[in-house]
Amino acid sequence: MRATYHKYILNFKRPSGTSRGVLKTKETWFIIITKNDKHGVGECGILRTLSIDDRPDYEEKLKWVCNNINLGLEKLLNEVYNFPSIQFGLEQAFLSLESTSPFELFPSEFTKGEKSIPINGLVWMGTKEFMKIQIKEKISSGFSCIKMKIGAIDFDTELELLTSIRKEFSSKDIELRVDANGAFTPKEALEKLKRLSALEIHSIEQPIKQGQFEEMALLCEQTPLPIALDEELIGVFSETKKEEILQIIQPQFIILKPSLIGGFQGSDRVDRKKLTKYNVSWWITSALESNVGLNAIAQFTYTLQNKMPQGLGTGGLYTNNFEAPLEIEKGNLQYNNSKKVEF
Repeated sequence: MRATYHKYILNFKRPSGTSRGVLKTKETWFIIITKNDKHGVGECGILRTLSIDDRPDYEEKLKWVCNNINLGLEKLLNEVYNFPSIQFGLEQAFLSLESTSPFELFPSEFTKGEKSIPINGLVWMGTKEFMKIQIKEKISSGFSCIKMKIGAIDFDTELELLTSIRKEFSSKDIELRVDANGAFTPKEALEKLKRLSALEIHSIEQPIKQGQFEEMALLCEQTPLPIALDEELIGVFSETKKEEILQIIQPQFIILKPSLIGGFQGSDRVDRKKLTKYNVSWWITSALESNVGLNAIAQFTYTLQNKMPQGLGTGGLYTNNFEAPLEIEKGNLQYNNSKKVEF
């Protein structure tokens, strides 16, 4: 068995805005394992400035993994416990190697094309007009759940955009989620949440920056709308520490991103009984992976049977993405078996 790694730069069709800046390209890496003329492929989806493994020795660690691939998956995962995106890539690559089809990692009714996954339509930050165009496109495409990134332009303008949706569609017709990516200060957050709650917002992701446990706990206690932890979970490797965060903050939701929290095992390790104990719900979100990683996350997500709309991308953000069987139909992600992953 041998392995190689390869860097790949994904180019956005149009610059995509977040509260941390505008994205024009996305760097990703692939691990390819070869054994007895079979190949396994896995994507290590790193997000610069956000991933905990955005480190100068990232490529060096990938090289070490490939040179030691014969250690096997479990030993390798332990060796790269603080490189969650590499853990994710390894899990995919080994599953791919053992699968009868290299890109069907979790055979199910989803991969047979019989079932679909409800997802949210994502509205990127930008000018008021650009965001309004995106909102109209998502609604006309049949999405019943829309997630809008906020925190980069004037808050009143963002409220105006959300209000325009509510004037036409009630919360029964369109579920609205917002993602602040930590853009609010602790002092202003509660007042902004109150204004958002008047629009019957389903939830807000990470209203203040991660690491402010006491402030976030107080916010979750006082909030008029549900709060979902996102960045708060990045870089938390200990199961004891994860439970401690749940105990202290007691959020209403948590967001699981395989590329950022340790792959399938990192997502699955969030003990459902503990989440129930603290009355915490969850959903899974992709993190700008190419169609290779997105394909894997979508298949895994279906196996968990969470009926809420998931935060899975559509694969249509990039000019140079790979062909994949994933398609969107009226706000649902589905698998078209007549199309194959072309990598």
